[in-house]
Amino acid sequence: MSELGNLTVLVVDDDASLRSSLSEILKQAGYLVEVRSSAAEALHILRTARFDIVLCDLKLPDMDGLEFIPRCREADPKSVIVLMTAFGSSEMAIKAMRAGAYDYLSKPFSPDELILTLKKIEEREQLLEENEALKSAITQKYNFSNIIAESSVMKDIFETVKRLANFNTTVLITGESGTGKELLAKAIHHNSPRRGRPFVAINCGAIPENLMESELFGHKKGAFTDATRDKKGLFEEATGGTIFLDEIGELPAHLQVKLLRALQEQQIRRVGDEATIDIDVRVVAATLRNLEDDVQTGRFREDLFYRLNVVSINIPPLRERREDIPVLIEHFLKKHNKRLGLSIKSVTPEAMKALMEHFWKGNVRELENCIERALVLTESESVDVDSLAEAVRGAPEARADAAPALPEINEDNLSIKQHARSLEISLILKALKKTSGNRTRAAKVLEISHRALLYKLKEYGLT
Repeated sequence: MSELGNLTVLVVDDDASLRSSLSEILKQAGYLVEVRSSAAEALHILRTARFDIVLCDLKLPDMDGLEFIPRCREADPKSVIVLMTAFGSSEMAIKAMRAGAYDYLSKPFSPDELILTLKKIEEREQLLEENEALKSAITQKYNFSNIIAESSVMKDIFETVKRLANFNTTVLITGESGTGKELLAKAIHHNSPRRGRPFVAINCGAIPENLMESELFGHKKGAFTDATRDKKGLFEEATGGTIFLDEIGELPAHLQVKLLRALQEQQIRRVGDEATIDIDVRVVAATLRNLEDDVQTGRFREDLFYRLNVVSINIPPLRERREDIPVLIEHFLKKHNKRLGLSIKSVTPEAMKALMEHFWKGNVRELENCIERALVLTESESVDVDSLAEAVRGAPEARADAAPALPEINEDNLSIKQHARSLEISLILKALKKTSGNRTRAAKVLEISHRALLYKLKEYGLT
C-alpha cells in the first residue's frame, strides 16, 4: 500500500462524464488517479503499473464486471477492487465478494460515500501491513541469527536447532539460570512449521502442586471446590503449536506419570472428566537440574526422562564462552539506550576487562541487568568501572566467583527438606529487605516469578 494520502486509484468506466467527475473528487481528496474506459485498457495498464485500489463499473463495454474482477486480480493480486453498479442488490454484493471484490457502491452515490469506502480500505490495508510487520518482527526476534553469540559452541547449538526445528522431536534444554533456555525454545518454535500456532510456556516450579494438574490438562466444572466452569489446560491451548515446560525437574512425581502418558498416547484427560482429548503439541522442556542424577536418586522418572531427552541441548554458562560477552554488551547497549532514551556509546577498556573477568553466576540475564544499571548510573559517553556494580568491579568482599557461604548445619539434623525451607525463608526475607518490601523487585532479585514469590510467602506464613 502506498503512503497514506498518496494512494493510487484506477477508475474504469465507459461513461466519460462519470470518469471525469470521479477523477476530480479523488484528486481533491489526495489520491493519485488514472482513468480507463474499458476492461481491456484497464488490464493493460495493470500489467505495467501498480494501483492500490481499482474502482470499476459492473457493466463495461467489453466485459462484465464480475468477469473483470478475477482478471484484474490475476494482473495485480494486491489491488483492492470496489465495484460500481446501478443494479445494486444483496445478491449482487455476494457475487462481487465471491469474485474477489472488497466492496461495492450502488449508483448514484455521493462523494462522501465514495471517500468513506476508500478510507475504510486504507485502514484495513494499514492493519494488514502492521500485522505482517509484527509477524516479521517476531520471526526476526527469534531467528537464530538474532540470538547474540560469537562462540563456536553457541553456533553449533544453532545449527543443531536448525536441523531439528522442522521435526516434532521432543527437545530437552539444560543450562544454568539466565543462559537463555526459553529464548532458545521460542527460536525452535518460530523456525518450525508450527510458527503460526501458539507457543505456550509454563514454569513447573512456580505453580502449587495442587493446581499444576489443572493448569496442564484443564478441568471439568465441579471437579473441585473452585471449579465453577470447564477450563482448558495449557496442552489444549497449545494445540498445533509448542508447549514449553520450564523447570521440568520440579514436576511432582504423580504428574510425571500423567505427563508421560500424555506424551506416549498424545492424549490428555481433564481433571474430573472420563473422556480423553487428542492433542497435537510439540514439547520442549528445560531444566537447570541434573535430571540424570535425579533419575538415580528416584526424584525423576527414568521413563519420562528418556521420553523428554530425545534431543538434548546444553547451553553452557557465560563464563565458559567469554567471547560472547563483548557482542552481548554491544547488543544490550543499543537495546537499553533506545529504551531509556540515552546515547552511551561504549564501554571503557577497564570496564570491559572487569566485565570479561566476572564469574556471571546469573549468566546472560545478569549481564543484561548489569549493563542496564550501568547505563542509568554513568554520567559520561562511556560506561566506566565506577558505573558497574561492586561485585563486578571485583571488590574482594563481593567477588561473584567466590564460593557462597554455607549456613552452619547441626549434624543431628541433616534434613534437606528442613534446611531448604530455612534457606528459602532467609533469602526471601533478605530480598524483601533489600527492595524495601517491593515484592515485584524482590522476585527479580530471587530470580523467580512474582507469582511464585506470592505462593512462597503464603506457604511460609510471611504475608
